[in-house]
Amino acid sequence: MPMSYADSAISDAEVPRASQPIFQHLLDTYASETTKVFSVWRQFSDEHLSFRPHARSSSVLDILKHQLLSERRFFGEFLGMPEPSASEALPQQISISACAGRLVELARPRLGFLAMQTEHWWLERVAFFDVERERIWIFWRRVLHTAHHRTQLTVYLRLLGKMVPETYGPTADLTWDGADPTHNVDAASRK
Repeated sequence: MPMSYADSAISDAEVPRASQPIFQHLLDTYASETTKVFSVWRQFSDEHLSFRPHARSSSVLDILKHQLLSERRFFGEFLGMPEPSASEALPQQISISACAGRLVELARPRLGFLAMQTEHWWLERVAFFDVERERIWIFWRRVLHTAHHRTQLTVYLRLLGKMVPETYGPTADLTWDGADPTHNVDAASRK
């Protein structure tokens, strides 16, 4: 049984087709990563917004706000995509549900814009902080940044005794027939 998310943010059918098929994996990955983040965020309740495992750690709310604002910055400032102003990136009323909904609302038009881009656009070098990088490099840096913060939040879920949803495969909380995690040398030896 393949993974399916109880709270699917963006279905496979909603992902637009890239103008150049070689870039379809970028759209598929961004939609999938958005769904994974959405799925993790939805495991929290509003009472957890101020939770932080250590005084020097970010709170759940800090991470949600950072994700929404920094993703907007990456796509707007660094990739040069049309984005709402920073003041419009956060929901008007802060809650888990509102932040998760805003994540998806911001992601959908990005998919449409990215689908139209050409090889020239993806490979063009643009400003990234104090250096220049290809847009495709910046895109993948964004995906990795998002995965980092999603992982932070899965640790928070575990510390809170909450269910950790699957993101790349089964978890201690969710598995299925045919799930084959690689936990030993025999599993890693298969070809």
